[in-house]
Amino acid sequence: MKDVRILLVGDPQVGKTSLILSLVSEEFPEEVPTRAEEITIPADVTPEKVPTHIVDYSELEQSDDMLMDEIVKANVVCVVYDVTAEESLERITSFWLPLIRQAGPEEDTLKPVIIVGNKSDLMDGSTMDTVLPIMNDYTEVETCVECSAKDLKNISEMFYYAQKAVLHPTAPLFSAESKELKPLCRAALTRIFKISDTDNDGLLNDKELNEFQNRCFNTPLQGQGLQDVKNVVRKNVECGLRDGGLTLQGFLFLHTLFIQRGRHETTWTVLRKFGYGDDLKLRDEYLCPAIDMGTDQTVELSDAGYQFLIDLFHRHDKDEDEALSPEELQELFVICPTMPWGEDVLSSVETNGNGWITLQGFLAQWTLTTFLDYSRMMAYLAFFGYSHQENETHLSTAITVTRSKAVDLQKKQTSRSVFQCYVFGPPGVGKTSFLQAFLGRTLEPGESEKELSSYAINLLEVNRQEKYLALREIEWENSGFLLHDRRCDVACFIYDSTDPASFTQVVQLREKLPKTVPCMLVAGKSEGVPAKQEFEMQPSLYCTLNKLPPPQPFSCLSRPDIYKPIYNSLAQMAVYPHLCGPNADSVTSYWIVAGLAAALVATAGILMFRYLRKGGSTT
Repeated sequence: MKDVRILLVGDPQVGKTSLILSLVSEEFPEEVPTRAEEITIPADVTPEKVPTHIVDYSELEQSDDMLMDEIVKANVVCVVYDVTAEESLERITSFWLPLIRQAGPEEDTLKPVIIVGNKSDLMDGSTMDTVLPIMNDYTEVETCVECSAKDLKNISEMFYYAQKAVLHPTAPLFSAESKELKPLCRAALTRIFKISDTDNDGLLNDKELNEFQNRCFNTPLQGQGLQDVKNVVRKNVECGLRDGGLTLQGFLFLHTLFIQRGRHETTWTVLRKFGYGDDLKLRDEYLCPAIDMGTDQTVELSDAGYQFLIDLFHRHDKDEDEALSPEELQELFVICPTMPWGEDVLSSVETNGNGWITLQGFLAQWTLTTFLDYSRMMAYLAFFGYSHQENETHLSTAITVTRSKAVDLQKKQTSRSVFQCYVFGPPGVGKTSFLQAFLGRTLEPGESEKELSSYAINLLEVNRQEKYLALREIEWENSGFLLHDRRCDVACFIYDSTDPASFTQVVQLREKLPKTVPCMLVAGKSEGVPAKQEFEMQPSLYCTLNKLPPPQPFSCLSRPDIYKPIYNSLAQMAVYPHLCGPNADSVTSYWIVAGLAAALVATAGILMFRYLRKGGSTT
């Protein structure tokens, strides 16, 4: 909130204007005008460090419509009564509170109210016994205070309570009727507890409590303070402690206690440290802070981002089998509003024999998410309660924005770690199998009918550096639209080597590809008898004349591991595009030789497959 607007209302002669003038001048005014002008108190002289506007109301100068307009604009309303005049006290419930409710009749829209008894210097006793029951009947009443404009008693406290009612309201947190935390507050605090439970054992031990305290209040709990907290929980909540640690029930009880004792600013401080706004939803700027990047730049996870994800994975890998079971994944995402993954994700990354995502697959999937939609990635990091080092929680430390691709091409080097290969080809040539082979898998009969991801991402080594290569299967109907996509670092064109017309289709598409994008041709269905292609030249000659690697044979029936050289070559081409294509005269032979080597390996594997299949049929 940028500022606080406080409105003072009440019957004539209760001292509204005197309270304002006494606050500003720090002395009781000898002459009091009918109504004080609006006063703005700078942020640096207010307890909450927020600019505060104080607005007076005068029945003599303002109409009923003007009064209602001011109530609507106010963040908090102070209803002032005269402690020596019983009628002004009765008017709080008979007139003022019902009037204020008209500005927001629903419970969630009720305007916070402070009841202020003025002229306490003229009375020996107190009216609090009469006022306190009003707080029970009207949930919008945050607190009540008696003060004296003449003696300057409790005036600054009155305005502090008003600020506090706006900045740390009770209504969103706590139901006065049920005496319980409201659902949104309970859900938010539950998420915060789970984030703070770094060893994921359902308890906050002393170390975790101190880290939580440091993160929220920049100060640790001292030994005695920690023990006092535990003693309070032990006396009031049967299952609030277990094995010396604070349970979720104990954690929620403490915040209920804070609110009931008027210390709701403590709970609000915690909520805001973990990204919540006044509506108890995660703030937009917390979920996705603005990032300045150009159209040909990409976003990658930083070392800090990867370390956070590694720690997150191990926290939820309860059986320590280096994979997350469906139950462990469910537990991991329980603090998120939605599941970010469907079953198709498991077809885009490495999994174990049970089909469960491994650590390598987990990191690869988040790498792909960051590359494709960094704002979505940052939102989930926020849901997980991302933190880096002791108190650093800014999401920008989890990512890095790469240099412009144009600059990389000019300088002929890059520091990027994630590259994307678009896989083009007519229907039925084996694009899906090509993606699955990249992950070391073959499609079982009928599996191609399942909803599989159009992406496959894996980690490769390029010149002794680890790089991620993401393959994206492009639907044939959309191929023409995506040829000029800036996100395409290398293109792979697959044709059906057993179909005489297939190569022509692929070449016609490939000719439209920008010359700056390196590409490779793959001969699909290589287990069959190759057909003579109905093109003006055969694939090998075409590749030679266009300074491309020779066509790489691929069969979905062969062992996936024999095709690793193909994927390595694609990664090399993505990382070093300046060494590819017609503009790389001095080094073209390098790519031809590299591609030829990959082709020989794949061909040898296919020949072995044919031999074994033939032998199997004659025995």
